Amino acid sequence: MAFESNPNSVVEQLCQSVSLPKMVRVHQKFDSTHFEPEELPAVVHAQLERENIRKQIRPGMSIAITCGSRGIANIAIIIRAIVDFVKECGANPFVFPAMGSHGGATPEGQLEVLRSYHVTEETMGCPIRATMETVYLGDTVEGKPVFSDKYAHEADGVILCGRIKPHTSFRGPYESGLLKMAVIGMGKQHGAESVHESGFQNMGRIMPQFARVVFDHTNILAGVGIIENAYDQTYKIAALDAQEIWEQEPALLQEANRMMGRLWIEKTDVLVVDRLGKNISGDGMDPNVSGTFGSPGRQRNEVPGPICAQRTVVLDLTDESHGNANGIGVADVTTKRLVDKTDVDITYPNALTSTLVNMVKMPIFSHSDQGAIRLAVRICNEIDKAHPRIVRIANTMEIGHIWVSEALIDEVKAHPNMELEGEPEEWPFDEKGNLW
Repeated sequence: MAFESNPNSVVEQLCQSVSLPKMVRVHQKFDSTHFEPEELPAVVHAQLERENIRKQIRPGMSIAITCGSRGIANIAIIIRAIVDFVKECGANPFVFPAMGSHGGATPEGQLEVLRSYHVTEETMGCPIRATMETVYLGDTVEGKPVFSDKYAHEADGVILCGRIKPHTSFRGPYESGLLKMAVIGMGKQHGAESVHESGFQNMGRIMPQFARVVFDHTNILAGVGIIENAYDQTYKIAALDAQEIWEQEPALLQEANRMMGRLWIEKTDVLVVDRLGKNISGDGMDPNVSGTFGSPGRQRNEVPGPICAQRTVVLDLTDESHGNANGIGVADVTTKRLVDKTDVDITYPNALTSTLVNMVKMPIFSHSDQGAIRLAVRICNEIDKAHPRIVRIANTMEIGHIWVSEALIDEVKAHPNMELEGEPEEWPFDEKGNLW
């Protein structure tokens, strides 16, 4: 069905008087250090070749390799490099989806997520084994049950692979990274639910407790940690043995924090996000960038922090999200297009597992992109509505180039990490009021 505006909509009629300002493209500057994709197989091999890791992979062993649901740059190349190294050691690798309840909490859904990242048996050169079955490993020191993927538990060893970065909903020495992959990713829906039951306010404290049980009852051979720069490029690969994961991941998290992108505009009236999706962030849009935290009281302690926007508009859902609109609940305005793309059977299991049901509540929506943005401006309080401050981004992962309204031009000119890339221009709405 084509996405069309509805001029007879009462909401759109109420917003007709809102005039949108011209926008100008802006380049945001960040550290661009990275590896090119063709370099990565050798980088991964060199990291795994370290004696303390290689000696643990013996001929004939069955080795399970994790692959998560995040849109990690070059993930198929990195996973394939791990597979090839394991084969070189004479062992038998297989890849399994380690993504908690994502993919609709079904094996088929999780395999589809992997396929969308080009992680298949053909591209990896090894079996892909997907199940939602788990094995009970034991209890944490606080009496919480810990579970792990059945196939991974039955393997002779596990190699964790995942991106290390600040989490969207909690703070601690270990956030998104290898420990989280072992606990929530490998825990599938059952294990993820057990962790989240304590609430995100306790996650920084309890996740290491769960991880301790996993490591004590699973032969974790190594972890391949990935850090990306602000341009969604692979900045660093670090292969660690089991003990090194515990010792070094906190420092790698701090390094990832320094490298991640942010919006150099500190405050705006309206933030327009073209698309959200699970391939962008666990929260659909990373609140460390957008400021749209779904877990109360969670925010970055560093300066500068995420942008502060009075209203946030989300226009669309990525195809790679497979209908999972987790995160739309923290937006103020969206579109009928996104509403129609949302698959509640894919979206709701994520919210039920994390217990953050506010993340999947549907905000007020308009029948066109233009109507949604006008609506957001209209419901702002105490702003200059003739000259609104608007920032537009493609998503929270791709922020090297953004758009800002005319009212923000002077701020851009004064900032050392931003530069204008043209002249102000009208929004490129089509005849239906949409941007694409």
